[in-house]
Amino acid sequence: MTWLPDNLGTVAHLAGAHTVLAGVPLLVGLALALPLGWLAHSRERWRPVLVAGTGLLYTIPSLALFVLMPILLGTRILDPVNVVVAMTLYTIALLVRTVADGLDSVPEHVTAAATAMGYGGLARTLRIDLPLAVPVIAAGLRVAAVSNVSIVSVASLIGVQQLGVLLTDGYGRNFPEELWVGIVSCLLLALAFDLVVVVTARLLTPWTRAGGVR
Repeated sequence: MTWLPDNLGTVAHLAGAHTVLAGVPLLVGLALALPLGWLAHSRERWRPVLVAGTGLLYTIPSLALFVLMPILLGTRILDPVNVVVAMTLYTIALLVRTVADGLDSVPEHVTAAATAMGYGGLARTLRIDLPLAVPVIAAGLRVAAVSNVSIVSVASLIGVQQLGVLLTDGYGRNFPEELWVGIVSCLLLALAFDLVVVVTARLLTPWTRAGGVR
């Protein structure tokens, strides 16, 4: 049981790379999904195309998408950009419907009151609708965050360095300790991502905490 202490620096390096490869697409995907989800919410004719179209991206096998990216982007097979772009597409696929559903969840009387107070269009969306939709969006973001951490590990099969390397190396060398370190590390990273989303959502919705006080 000395493998982890002897290789702690390597595990930390791989965890850092894994965090970037899973976290950057989560942020970029959310930024892109917000306007797409708003269009799906506000333009009923576009909703089936946007929701179904982006959802189809998630049906593409991750390994196939990782291999396809260098052809589409003109990058090297081991370039981390391939993983970032692929994971961004997966994040968009998960979040467009979530954003649309979150905006749909805002009560009509609230939007009517906001309109009567002079809020309209983009201002109402940013200052009223979107903040109230945060709990629903955060729930979808938690799923996307955990999913990203899991799928990124598959990229080790094409040689991209992150925690998945511990899984492939541990299995290939029949070395259970390295394998278990990889599994536990991925689990802890997923839990950390989930915690960050939960805490951020709570900070953005202080009224939900105030509502629980008696």
